[in-house]
Amino acid sequence: MSTEIVPVDDPIEEPCRPEKRPVVYREEEEGEGTKGVIRSITYGESSSSSGGYVPEVFNSESLPSNLASEIQRFLRVANMLEWKAPRVAYLCRFHAFEIAHSLDRNSTGRKVRQFKTLLLQRLERDEETSKTTRQEPSDSRELKRVYDENRRYINQHAETFDLENSHGEKLLDACRIVSVLYEVLKTVIAGHQALADRDSIRARSEMFAYNILPLDHGGIQQAIMKLPEIKLAIGVIRNVRGLPATENVPKRGTFVDSFEFLQYAFGFQKESVANQREHLILLLANALSRQPKKSSTLEIIDASIDELMRKFFKNYTNWCKYLVRKSSIRLPCVKQDAQQYKILYIGLYLLIWGEAANLRFMPECLCYIFHHMAYELHGMLTGAVSMTTGETVMPAYGGSHESFLSNVVTPIYKVIYEEAQKNKSGTADHTTWRNYDDLNEFFWSPDCFQIGWPMRTEHDFFFTKSPQKEKGTKDEELPKKEEGTENEELLNKEKVTEDEEMGLSNVPSKENREPKWLGKTNFAEIRSFWQVFRSFDRMWSFFILSLQAMIIMACHDVGSPLEVFDKVVLEDVMSIFITSAVLKLIQAILEIIFTWKARNTMELSQKRIQVLRLGSAVIWTVVLPVIYAHSRRKYTCYSTQYESWLGQWCYSSYMVAVVIYLMINAVDLVLFFVPAVSKYIEISNWRICKTLCRWAQPRLYVGRGMQETQVSLFKYTFFWILVLSTKLVFSYSFEIKPLIAPTREIMKIGVQIYDWHELFPKVRNNAGAIVAVWAPIIVVYFMDTQIWYSVYCTICGGLYGILHHLGEIRTLGMLRSRFHSLPSAFNRLIPPQLNKSRTKNFLQNIFCKASKSEVLDQKFVLVWNKIIRNFRSEDLISNREMDLMTIPTSGLFPGFICWPIFLLANKFSTAVSIARDFVGKDEKLFKRIRKDEYMYFSVKECYESVKFILDVLIVGDLEKRIVSNILNEIDRSIEESSFLKEFKMSALPALQAKFVELLELLVEGNENQSSKVVEVLQDMFELLTNDMMANGHRIVDLIESSPEAGDDSSFFSGKIEPQLFESVASQTSIFFPLPDDGPLIEQIKRLHLLLTVKDKAMDIPANLEARRRISFFATSLFMDMPNAPEVGSMLSFSVMTPHFMEDVNFSLKELQSSKGQVSIIFYMQNIFPDEWKNFLERMGYQNFDELMDDGKEEEIRRWASFRGQTLSRTVRGIMYYRQALKLQALLERPEYKDVLEDINIVERNNPKLSAELDALADMKFTYVVSCQMFGSHKSSGDPRAEDIKELMIRYPALRVAYIEEKEEIVGDKPQKMGEEPPKVYSSILAKAVGSFDQVIYRIKLPGPPIIGEGKPENQNHAIIFTRGDALQTIDMNQDSYLEEALKVRNLLQEFLQNHGRRPPTILGLREHIFTGSVSSLAWFMSYQETSFVTIGQRLLANPLRVRFHYGHPDVFDRLFHITRGGISKASKTINLSEDVFAGFNSTLRRGCITYHEYLQVGKGRDVGLNQISRFEAKVANGNSEQTISRDIHRLGRRFDFFRMLSCYFTTIGFYFSSLISVLGIYVFLYGQLYLVLSGLQKALLIEARMHNIESLETALASQSFIQLGLLTGLPMVMEIGLEKGFLTALKDFVLMQLQLAAVFFTFSLGTKTHHFGRTLMYGGAQYIPTGRKVVVFHASFTENYRLYSRSHFVKGFELVLLLVVYDLFRRSYQSSMAYVLITYSVWFMTITWLFAPFLFNPSGFDWDKIVDDWKGWNKWIKEQGGIGIRQDKSWQSWWNDEQAHLRRSGYGARLFEILLSIRFFLYQYGLVYHLDISQQSKNFLVYVLSWVVILAVFLTVKAVNIGKQLFSANYHLMFRFFKAFLFLSVFSIVITLSVICELSTKDILVCCLAFLPTGWGLILVAQAVRPIIENTGFWHFTEVLAQAYDYGMGTILFSPIAVLAWLPIISAFQTRFLFNQAFNRHLQIQPILAAKKQK
Repeated sequence: MSTEIVPVDDPIEEPCRPEKRPVVYREEEEGEGTKGVIRSITYGESSSSSGGYVPEVFNSESLPSNLASEIQRFLRVANMLEWKAPRVAYLCRFHAFEIAHSLDRNSTGRKVRQFKTLLLQRLERDEETSKTTRQEPSDSRELKRVYDENRRYINQHAETFDLENSHGEKLLDACRIVSVLYEVLKTVIAGHQALADRDSIRARSEMFAYNILPLDHGGIQQAIMKLPEIKLAIGVIRNVRGLPATENVPKRGTFVDSFEFLQYAFGFQKESVANQREHLILLLANALSRQPKKSSTLEIIDASIDELMRKFFKNYTNWCKYLVRKSSIRLPCVKQDAQQYKILYIGLYLLIWGEAANLRFMPECLCYIFHHMAYELHGMLTGAVSMTTGETVMPAYGGSHESFLSNVVTPIYKVIYEEAQKNKSGTADHTTWRNYDDLNEFFWSPDCFQIGWPMRTEHDFFFTKSPQKEKGTKDEELPKKEEGTENEELLNKEKVTEDEEMGLSNVPSKENREPKWLGKTNFAEIRSFWQVFRSFDRMWSFFILSLQAMIIMACHDVGSPLEVFDKVVLEDVMSIFITSAVLKLIQAILEIIFTWKARNTMELSQKRIQVLRLGSAVIWTVVLPVIYAHSRRKYTCYSTQYESWLGQWCYSSYMVAVVIYLMINAVDLVLFFVPAVSKYIEISNWRICKTLCRWAQPRLYVGRGMQETQVSLFKYTFFWILVLSTKLVFSYSFEIKPLIAPTREIMKIGVQIYDWHELFPKVRNNAGAIVAVWAPIIVVYFMDTQIWYSVYCTICGGLYGILHHLGEIRTLGMLRSRFHSLPSAFNRLIPPQLNKSRTKNFLQNIFCKASKSEVLDQKFVLVWNKIIRNFRSEDLISNREMDLMTIPTSGLFPGFICWPIFLLANKFSTAVSIARDFVGKDEKLFKRIRKDEYMYFSVKECYESVKFILDVLIVGDLEKRIVSNILNEIDRSIEESSFLKEFKMSALPALQAKFVELLELLVEGNENQSSKVVEVLQDMFELLTNDMMANGHRIVDLIESSPEAGDDSSFFSGKIEPQLFESVASQTSIFFPLPDDGPLIEQIKRLHLLLTVKDKAMDIPANLEARRRISFFATSLFMDMPNAPEVGSMLSFSVMTPHFMEDVNFSLKELQSSKGQVSIIFYMQNIFPDEWKNFLERMGYQNFDELMDDGKEEEIRRWASFRGQTLSRTVRGIMYYRQALKLQALLERPEYKDVLEDINIVERNNPKLSAELDALADMKFTYVVSCQMFGSHKSSGDPRAEDIKELMIRYPALRVAYIEEKEEIVGDKPQKMGEEPPKVYSSILAKAVGSFDQVIYRIKLPGPPIIGEGKPENQNHAIIFTRGDALQTIDMNQDSYLEEALKVRNLLQEFLQNHGRRPPTILGLREHIFTGSVSSLAWFMSYQETSFVTIGQRLLANPLRVRFHYGHPDVFDRLFHITRGGISKASKTINLSEDVFAGFNSTLRRGCITYHEYLQVGKGRDVGLNQISRFEAKVANGNSEQTISRDIHRLGRRFDFFRMLSCYFTTIGFYFSSLISVLGIYVFLYGQLYLVLSGLQKALLIEARMHNIESLETALASQSFIQLGLLTGLPMVMEIGLEKGFLTALKDFVLMQLQLAAVFFTFSLGTKTHHFGRTLMYGGAQYIPTGRKVVVFHASFTENYRLYSRSHFVKGFELVLLLVVYDLFRRSYQSSMAYVLITYSVWFMTITWLFAPFLFNPSGFDWDKIVDDWKGWNKWIKEQGGIGIRQDKSWQSWWNDEQAHLRRSGYGARLFEILLSIRFFLYQYGLVYHLDISQQSKNFLVYVLSWVVILAVFLTVKAVNIGKQLFSANYHLMFRFFKAFLFLSVFSIVITLSVICELSTKDILVCCLAFLPTGWGLILVAQAVRPIIENTGFWHFTEVLAQAYDYGMGTILFSPIAVLAWLPIISAFQTRFLFNQAFNRHLQIQPILAAKKQK
């Protein structure tokens, strides 16, 4: 972007307008008095140095935050003048000091005292010495001299700035100096009064800062201001005709434009107005550019404004319609006036939105504000008179500066802030505070108008203190409808509307009452697993009823669907409706329970409906069972008239009741098939429609009218019918029916004797055994739909990918074979489609072919070469590869295709070989060569090039004739097909070698080699005439007949021939060296490559990333994408990247240092060896040391940073968009249609063109990086601030938005100790001007903007600085590419096309994971992520229509989203996965989300196991919060049935199904434990064998269902197959299994289920930073234990215990093979959960690391915790943190924890009856005695502990005797029991298995009841016991690792499978690991 140069006025001639400001008293006006001033301020003496003046820069960047904005520019200019005018520099610094002192006299601000001290010391040093450098007698004249110099420079060069940039930097500096000196000079002349008038002077002096449009001063000269659309838009904005007189507003003179009128009328901030003014101008200009050119100007303007009106006010008009309120947008009849009104309304909305801060998350709140302010605006414009005051309508909050912020935004913001503080950093229950949604949804009710305007801050909405205890519902306290019924409200609605429009809606309430907290609005986020049922009740009802029906059918042995219609079967099957009634009753009860917390804001009608629904459910629950019981087997039958498959038609009274019951749902069924009618009913305001909607669902503002088209409905319905049919058939055939016969047998067998004390001996039919057998199958039944979804997802996604050309070009061979068709595909899809006849349909795109013979389009050549050169600049390819891949643009052979050499590699050599050995006719040889067209073009180009080069090289007349004759002979022989007769091909290779030698000499161009050139030419001549040409004597005759030959008859023998081509006297025969002509040299090099390049060029490019990118780009050209418009007509867009504390660039210190790890630069060099080599080649150095010695540190930093997950990589990638737009804009210009040069050269040679291209790019594209911490980084001197500044300088179009936190110094009162000064927060937009960052806009905020989730609020504060119709959100771990940027305008056209019922609001894009190339884990994660972001999202978008927003390459319809709450949600904790809520919100508000695969964005992922686990935990936590969110609830309830299924299984369903699958293992194992310990299994199997019942044992052994989970990996295999080939996919899949991919995914399953389940039950979800550094390092044992102890290790040990106990007690009656079949998958999962972290830990089996880990583990276990001790330092701190989820949980969650813990007591209960010592007694007393033993053990441990405390210090010997006594006592008891009571060794083992789980269960119970026992001795004992358990578990885990570490082969094997990808790529992993070991 160009920078405007603004000359400022002469300070002597310009009077200043003083303002009332605090005065800083000065002793003197001139500089001579400055010393006294300093002393008077600081009460100190100066110490001037005796020496001369020494120039030295003063730090102008790291300044106190409350002073920086005021003084930084003075210090910067002082540094600029330090060497030229030291005295002026001194005066600038002195002026800065005065301002700083006037702002903060007591130095109370942060770092102010230190800064003032440093500056004062500098001033004292320079005071006297700087005087000596003064060239004028006084300071004022010295200032005037420097001021005039710079002013003159500006006047001389300002006019030519646009066209000639050579003075640009100096001109900017001059402007800065003039701007600052103006103010300093005013101060010196006017004295202390000028300091008081600083703001006024600054307003006149400061260099004008602008963003894109220089709307003030001399900006008209800028290229962007000359664009016709911009001119037209500015003209529209500046139409102020007819605006009210300025007497009514505090403004002198006329208004500049509509925005200035709104600013003064409503009190908006000046800089916010400037921001939104530019915003609207650009929006309007872009809308104008898309209008048809044939229309008149007025029509174009009207159409553009109407388009913006529709986009901006669609949500507002819907809101008014929903609340039955008249819109405040009222337009006059006169067309011109209406146009002005529309602009004012849009401007008003933008200004409200621009200053709304956190209120932007509340779109209907903004509608409410706009509603009132638009009413006031209309009143002002029409001169309406208020009916109450009799005066002209004026804004309620108008006039004063920042009035809108103070009076409108701040009160509501305070409510948001105070409510957010109540969440206690996300630990408080969601029902105790109102989040953004609650506050916004208050404005969905007519009650919001009770707030009034001006707003009544005493209204309940503003009351934030939630009650401690609520007792029942008090409807009389509700602030609504308390004095009348709903009907009365409807009768008075018109009156209310009138009042509201007249400003009378703020009538105070009749009775004074205490305000009360409103509570939740419409929904309460309550933690419960019931939320899953409540939100998706129709799905669960369907599965439960289907299960019941299938069990009934299996019991009746139904084998055919027709058998269901048997009257007996049918009646029994219809009993499912009784279950349905019960489920509806449960749903009704849950609805009341879960909405209880939102009752205060719930409408009375909704409460009535809930009660009615509950009553209806109760009635049906009673009626249906009664009728069923009464009418069972009582039928009335009729025979059908004709024979049919029904035979007889029978019915009963129950069936009639069922029909009536079903008729309630009949309406929904009919509406399902007619979505258009359903949509109309939902959005209609008709009373009957409202009633219908309310009965089905609560009527809300969102979630209405989401229906899709009939075609879409059919597609996803058909998909789910297939899935459900398959699932039900499979479940019936393989899960349910096989268990019926064994169940009957179990019920028949009578078991009388149990192996334990049976608590329920009278239960019949072995109910416990039946539950144990059926429970796992039921669990699988509810889980396996997810698996079938994955299977069909694979099939449908694969078919879709194939039809859309995915993976069509995936290898270099395919690229070469299809390259000829790229130009036509490029010309069809990329440049604008001017010729419509060339547009092809879908099928034509699939089967289109292009001829190789067509001439290459110059546009394609330029773009292709630009892409290849960009690869080179990114170091993906070498110089040689670039030469081989570029297409020549010299144009030496017009009409002839010159393909890139990598396509022609070895073709010429092959042709030579063919010709040399060929025997036959010319036609056959030519046909054979012509068969391979690339070979043909290669031969032809070589021949033409040879002719061209020889023509230039040979200048002698004789030589020219000879060469001409030879060439004529060749041409003639080819024409006459006598070439093979007249030329001998055997010498062709020798001739080729000679010509290669000649080309090398020509390229070298050394004059001294002239004789060698002659020799080579002579050799070639001899080869041709003697060895090749049959008629070579003709050429010799030509030489003999030449005058130069004379009469010498013997020259043929060698006397003349050697002199051929030699220079004689002044005549030269050859032109050598050749002229330095670019095209000629280029052609010589190309010919050399054509002749020499061999087979290796077939593998070009060698870099895998370059191959992938170029293959995908080529493939994408054949995909179905919209035609691109011209750049000037395309949709404009912005990109925004949020940044917090992540790396911008790697620092040099960071690159080279390594704390226990390898340095990053060493890592990069080994991971990217080819790119490092290319980088060295580009820089012209041999190694790293040479680069460092030559000061190339910045280039090294940049190279490394571009290969990490850094902000600089992201910015580089996104700025390719701008580069692509400029390139495309250049190619569209008619005068440059045949341009042959690179765009950069063209721009350099034509500055005017460059400025015009920049202007067009600025109008269409904006990039804002929201660097939240940039302000604090600047003030603290953080190097990241400098890196960000460097990015802004490198990319002038880049904008950085950040939050400024400035301390506000109130008066001169000193700050109290410990009291923080009030802070002012601002949103700032900055850009680089020259070498400095310059603030463009500073918009004050009502308070700190980060009060919820950080990332969405960081985006929200910066979104006001974005521009355009679309907005792409990019994370700072993402990347983009130039070749992809070329397709962005095609992508944006998708917004103008309907996808189903409506145009899209979010465009989903494909991601490529670029971090998957080294370690196996990175590879697994890359494939997993790739399958989700491709095949998964492909299916979600079409046909399922439930794609949401999953992270950040998506492109938003910007205007749609900024008027509907933004691009994410920000409520603390509940919106942890903030991205996906944007998709939920868009869908609920009738948006459409699509997915497009022809454009990809790079994305980095975590590559170490711990980082991956943290990421998985974060996503699982986010999903658990989604489960309880209102968005998921509304989607689940308001989608139709099949779309609801899609929503469930693609969001929370995946995690809930994973949880169920793990739960199934526990259910199965505990069922088996019950069977073996109770003796039931033994009794049943023995009984079955006695009766030869085989099915029973089969049923008990058929629970090995875990392997079904492998089917979920199918989508990944399909996607790899599509993109890399199915053979590659198969190989990769097998290789992944060999590299333990199954272990990784099983371990990942444990991570997901643990965090999802725990967060859903207990809360505590937080953002987990994973770290995006380069990760290949060893994690300590302690770290692994901390991370995975509770999520994996404890569960793993529990499973081991279950399996061991099961194995011990089943051996007597069950074979080992049966045990293996049943449990092998569980054993696999158990071992995985216990040891995967150590398997995937680099150097995990290195002995040195093992020793260090053991020492660290012991230290960590024993270290005492406490306040301030981190959990990585002490076990105690970690253990306390692990219980945080319980500490913040309620009684219900604690009770749930205790109930779960009871399972650990089952071991003890079952095992004690199997002890030999129990002597087979089944008395309950045995169990009681086991507790006595446990108590004795605990007392013994406690005794040792007390003895240690009492005796170990002073009575050590006594303590030893005491321990010995205890040991002997225990030993004697054991011996006694073994002798007397037959205690065996097995008993001791069984006791351990019984009592260890009991101890763990007691610990869990103690943690749950911690508040009760925390202050007793029990808690300390619990802590000691827990520590012992953790130490024991850690030791058990550590032991096998230590043993394996002894074997060196294990470590080598681990390295191989961890880094197999690296070994395959020949990367140097071993040096990296070795370097780590050395550290």
